[in-house]
Amino acid sequence: MTTHQILVVDDDEAIAWTMARILAAPDRKITNAPSAEEALKRANEIPFDLVFLDIRLPGQDGLAILQALKSLTNNAPIVVMTGHGTLQTAVKAVEEGAFDYLTKPFDLDQALACADRALARRRTAPSFSANSIPAAELPELTGTCPLMQEVFKRIALASVSSATVMITGESGTGKELVARAIHRHGPRKNDPFVPVHVAALNPNLVESELFGHEKGAFTNATHATQGLLSLAGKGILFLDEIAEIPLAVQVKLLRVLEQGTFHPVGSSRELCLEARVIAATHQDLAQRCADNQFRQDLYFRLNVFGIHLPPLRERGNDLELLALEIIRRLDARCLPLPQATLLALTSRQWTGNVRELRNALEHAVILARGGPILPEHLPPPARAEMKNADGLRKAVHQWLDHAIATETEPSDLWARFVGATEPAIIEEVLRRVGGNRLHAAQWLGINRSTLRRKLADGESTVE
Repeated sequence: MTTHQILVVDDDEAIAWTMARILAAPDRKITNAPSAEEALKRANEIPFDLVFLDIRLPGQDGLAILQALKSLTNNAPIVVMTGHGTLQTAVKAVEEGAFDYLTKPFDLDQALACADRALARRRTAPSFSANSIPAAELPELTGTCPLMQEVFKRIALASVSSATVMITGESGTGKELVARAIHRHGPRKNDPFVPVHVAALNPNLVESELFGHEKGAFTNATHATQGLLSLAGKGILFLDEIAEIPLAVQVKLLRVLEQGTFHPVGSSRELCLEARVIAATHQDLAQRCADNQFRQDLYFRLNVFGIHLPPLRERGNDLELLALEIIRRLDARCLPLPQATLLALTSRQWTGNVRELRNALEHAVILARGGPILPEHLPPPARAEMKNADGLRKAVHQWLDHAIATETEPSDLWARFVGATEPAIIEEVLRRVGGNRLHAAQWLGINRSTLRRKLADGESTVE
């Protein structure tokens, strides 16, 4: 039986002990190293098959020794671990050749599954070049919640690939920013980035806009024009709101993506597609396919690699982090934020997501004139948000009217209300995170142990 040698590099004794315990198996031997220097020493002595590498270590950080570890371990898969992930960190880890990227705290099952995959693909992990220089992050792509950490990892992976990418998410979540980040961190960074808002194109001229046309190809075509596919050159063509592209043009776009060639309207000349295509939409394309409003074959061709941006309301403490970073870049004199302003910000639903937050903060900075931003400096909430809040209050009032009408004396109204609503909240959050209790606890703002106790006590009907 072959014994797999696994190295866990982390200065946190509790994490090192836990990792050693969950990774333990008859065919595995676990070695711990509390520092980068110790890790290099151990790797020089033992032929490791897999490395779990923390980034923040005493002395040298993990990323600084990643390449050296790969060399000493004969290109063994290296799984980077961090509790302070950013887009730049994810990109750097992938560029340096990391096999995967785990954000603390992570589920133990997730780490175990990662180890299984890595050992199964021993010595076959892709080799990435470190030829791109990360630029400064935009504040809108700042975040520490698990959902954004996953976005950062997928941006990093997409950057070093040539696959077609589909970016999904509600309006205002930053889909174009993700596309630009893929461009900025990839090998095409010196080539054009051509953004196209498909819904803004003339429906009758979409084909001409995309593929170009020859003189006389149609009425008013007084001269030949290059299409957007040609203008993008070897760079990236970003098709925003791809769901709006006419069905007739969908067929031709599919053929271009599959064959890598296209013809300008009215021309027999065959041109090669050199650009990489990235698409985005806030609509449910799978449902549009079911409704025969979007071609399923084109959907699959565009969605080779997907990146989903979470709405701001599901990003937990990221809202405060985003607000502080945006204000710092707009006018740092307005910081720090008063507690009342933070409360006003976190109490809103932000149905327009990060775009709405940035617009509101720009409005507030103008009124604050270099001083503290007060709640009254913020613009009024969106109408949809006010309507949703009013609807919730109305439902509570109706429940309360019914409860009081059926009682003859004061009772346990609060306990009954919590008993009726808490299970529904827990159930819905768990459903949205696919049953991941760690992520559910983070979104609910409670400890994981508290959530576990509530589920164990039968306060929720969720299995």
